[in-house]
Amino acid sequence: METVFFSSWTSIARIALSAAVLYLLIICLVRISGKRSTSQLNNFDWIVTVAMGSIVGSGIMLEDVAIADAAVAISLLLFMQWVLTKLIYHFRIASQVVKAEPTMLVERGEYIEAAMRRERITKDEVRAAIRQSGQASVADARWVILETDGSLAVIPMSKEHSSESAIDVL
Repeated sequence: METVFFSSWTSIARIALSAAVLYLLIICLVRISGKRSTSQLNNFDWIVTVAMGSIVGSGIMLEDVAIADAAVAISLLLFMQWVLTKLIYHFRIASQVVKAEPTMLVERGEYIEAAMRRERITKDEVRAAIRQSGQASVADARWVILETDGSLAVIPMSKEHSSESAIDVL
């Protein structure tokens, strides 16, 4: 019969050691690789963060995943992310292939239906973002933009933005 509440002191010691070592490793690697390694500026940043969490969890809980295996996997992910961000910074083609562009969903209080359909964003989702920004309705939004990280940015109607074009914002 499987043990539900307690398996062994050896198992607990292995988990405690793995957790401590991998925690310290993550701190060191994130310090070395920079703030970008745990950001969510783009989808690939989010993917790296989620993958690191999964690898750490596996390295802590699974007996057949050694600390060294998890450390190599985490290090490789962070290195690949570092290389990719360097390529994106230096080569426009890399940026175009990897990074999403922001998408205008509302302009001057009017929904842009084609963009919403393409991005699979509903009016209810846009209205929720508008409310969260403190505005009452879509008519109060100068622009609603689907950002590259998947968040919705709401720029309210105001005199400050009266001379700006949507191109300046994007």
